[in-house]
Amino acid sequence: MNSLRLGRREILQKCLALGSLTILSAAFPSELIAAWEEREKLARKPTPLNELGPFYKKSAPHTASLRAPGDPGIPLSVSGQVLDVRGDIVPEAKLEIWQTDHLGHYDLDGYRYRATLISDAGGKYSFDSVMPGHYPDRVCQHIHYLVTAPGHKTITTQLYFATDPVFEGDPGRNFSREPLLASAELVRPVVLRGDPKNVFADVNFELVMERL
Repeated sequence: MNSLRLGRREILQKCLALGSLTILSAAFPSELIAAWEEREKLARKPTPLNELGPFYKKSAPHTASLRAPGDPGIPLSVSGQVLDVRGDIVPEAKLEIWQTDHLGHYDLDGYRYRATLISDAGGKYSFDSVMPGHYPDRVCQHIHYLVTAPGHKTITTQLYFATDPVFEGDPGRNFSREPLLASAELVRPVVLRGDPKNVFADVNFELVMERL
């Protein structure tokens, strides 16, 4: 026998008819179902977790400027927004960020290329840095994130770059060259701007938290 797969709208209408869905509203059922469907379109998958790593340090300074004037390497600007899985804004999330310099060295004595950020009222954050380098114990360029917010599960993850030579221009096919990557979801496109003498890189990294 062929089975009929019902869509979301048909399922909700059937639940309403059978009494397993009750609508306590002056709005028409069709309008509320449409609003439900629209709300579900905003749902997001939680950001995949990734290893904390051995170079995390507490109490990084509160600054959005990791790059100092004259620092070597490609200037990098990272921005994004912190949301929950329902698509709601998560304001005042605490983002701890750390990375290597352009040669692949972590500052273990101080706090170069380390920062603490707080998402604003719109859940947004941004910082300026340099494109991190490769180092012997890891395959890919990356930036570490530790994100916390009241009422939400902690995110420990890493940002990767689609321009990394390791991926050979195809992260979807080659992400597994980085042993810590289970999928290409953490690999983000890079936008280049400026002129040949002054190249800047921009990356957007949205973070999606699960509620406790």
